[in-house]
Amino acid sequence: MEVQMDLLHSHSIHTGSRGIFQARQGTDSLRRSHVDLEVVIPAYNEAARIPGTLMQAVDFLAGQPWSSRIVVVDNGSVDETGAVVRRISRDKGNEIPISVVGCSRRGKGAAVSRGLLSGTSKYTGFFDADLATPLETLIPTMAHLEEGASAVIASRHAPGSTFVQPQQLGRRVGGTAFRVLTKSKVKGIWDTQCGFKFFERAALTAAMVQCRTTGFAFDVELLLRLQHQGARIVELPVAWTDVAASTFRPFKDGISSFASVLQLQKAMP
Repeated sequence: MEVQMDLLHSHSIHTGSRGIFQARQGTDSLRRSHVDLEVVIPAYNEAARIPGTLMQAVDFLAGQPWSSRIVVVDNGSVDETGAVVRRISRDKGNEIPISVVGCSRRGKGAAVSRGLLSGTSKYTGFFDADLATPLETLIPTMAHLEEGASAVIASRHAPGSTFVQPQQLGRRVGGTAFRVLTKSKVKGIWDTQCGFKFFERAALTAAMVQCRTTGFAFDVELLLRLQHQGARIVELPVAWTDVAASTFRPFKDGISSFASVLQLQKAMP
């Protein structure tokens, strides 16, 4: 129970008193049975897409040698995302357990943090609901983690990576500018923003208690914190597919992400 309360305290660093209430409200997450791997999927208004995502994830995970759980973080959706996930969990829960955790504070970073910090599995991580990164990437990911890596991240730009479906021009230009901005800070990493990252829990928790970013630049700060504590990060090239229905808004979210990284540059050595 002391470990669970430490996680709640760590999460409150990000979210304040309101975050403490939300974490306590989601007590089902603290009663989850032990598994080797918890997969977090942040979801905002994903009622239409999440059934296919969960079906594919369950089918894949059920065939692996490690035990798994899927944790969907409903990030303040105004559609039926939560209800849809609960219905699927009743149908498929005997194969792979599926949990729903609420997070009313908007932002991918807030949702991912809530999901990651709510569990106790030795390994945990997240991927996006669009499944732009192949699920099969989890096989080498788990191998690296079991061999001692602190973090394993998918990369769209590391040597050997490919684009099955390229991004639109606006997103490519914005992505290139963002990589230039972050390259001098997150050293040795080709792609900070690919939505597929997995971790060894102790290293993750030590880094996340210091994180403050709640938006799309959350990945940058988390990787920076990991590097500052000497964590070994493995970057895997992947065959990545751009999905048109992504929730990332290039103009609005792009400007916000740039601003967050600039703030990080001032706040961190």
